[in-house]
Amino acid sequence: MYTDEDLDSAVEQGIFSSKSVAQFRQQMSSSTQTPAVDEENFRLISGFNDIFVLIACMLLMFCAAWVLGSSNEILGLLVYPVLSWGLAEFFVRKRKMALPAIVLLLSFVGGVFGFSQFAFNSLGDDVLIVATALSAVAAYLHWRRFRVPITVAAGVAALFGFIIASSLYALPALKDWLMTMLFIAGLMTFAIAMIWDASDTKRLTHRSDVAFWLHLLSAPMIAHPVFNSLGILRGGESIDSMMIVIGLYVVMSVISIVVDRRAFMVSSLGYVLYAISKILEVYGDVGYSFAVTGVAIGAVLLLLSAFWRSTRVKVLALVPSSIQRYVPAVTLN
Repeated sequence: MYTDEDLDSAVEQGIFSSKSVAQFRQQMSSSTQTPAVDEENFRLISGFNDIFVLIACMLLMFCAAWVLGSSNEILGLLVYPVLSWGLAEFFVRKRKMALPAIVLLLSFVGGVFGFSQFAFNSLGDDVLIVATALSAVAAYLHWRRFRVPITVAAGVAALFGFIIASSLYALPALKDWLMTMLFIAGLMTFAIAMIWDASDTKRLTHRSDVAFWLHLLSAPMIAHPVFNSLGILRGGESIDSMMIVIGLYVVMSVISIVVDRRAFMVSSLGYVLYAISKILEVYGDVGYSFAVTGVAIGAVLLLLSAFWRSTRVKVLALVPSSIQRYVPAVTLN
């Protein structure tokens, strides 16, 4: 498997001409009847070897943590960050394997977070500040070394976790504003994603992959506080709540269409499914409300996918040109 960056590298090395690569991209877009920019490509797996290596890595780390942790808990916790970094030196930095890179990054940052919580457990409730701070630093160092696209999203999540934890430590009264702070963090994450997206509107470099993961992170951070404030997650279902939920998802869907990011729409889908199915269960007396909701939303999403380009053309026509320059262009031809 290859990426657009691989093709660009081949052009720079004189293996292919820029014209032939452009013609190849055009031919691939024509054969699928979808431009590459609309495919929202990101590297996940290049072959079964990725899965094979991933299974081996997880088996090694889990068993090593088990063996060492039985004699020394600190060593058991250190296994994940240490082995994750060491394995990444070969399988990520040299072999460029996408799926192991994602999991090893999560294992590294998660391992640092878990170790920090145990090592600084004496701090009590304030341990979260130290753990999130060290996780953010770990994500930064990992990004500088390996440049795995999901690292930025992990670092942003840890950074906002640190900011929120520090704010609650300094002003405990802010606990009542936790959901508001999370909502603001979600909006800021979306803004960061758009900065990365706007720097590569043709979706040809790793910057597009970075934006993908940031969009995937921002949606639940925005949706969760809203649904929580409606009381839906605490059993406070009502018809008005359902209308607000549907309206919110429509707004998020329109934003997804404008920025050409299905990830932003899909990552908040679970909240919508849960909210609408619970409301149908209470007011519609439907025992299989989740299935009914899934059928309805699934059908709508499939229709939207089938007519994604034509829908974008119509929606972007209503968007000011000052905004259009920051998102991928679209035509029906």
